[in-house]
Amino acid sequence: MIEEAITLSPKEKSQIIEALLLSLDNPDSRIEEIWNTEVDKRLDAIESGITKTIPYKDIF
Repeated sequence: MIEEAITLSPKEKSQIIEALLLSLDNPDSRIEEIWNTEVDKRLDAIESGITKTIPYKDIF
């Protein structure tokens, strides 16, 4: 398969690369749901004062 792809034109190679990269960007809905829950928990903690934030300028 790779040997065949190497013989393609630059435009065809580019199309294949783009399609492969896009295929990697299919998020798992379970992971998205877990992250959304975590984000909500962190935001609630910040808004309620449980968690204190550090200004960016103090970190770098």
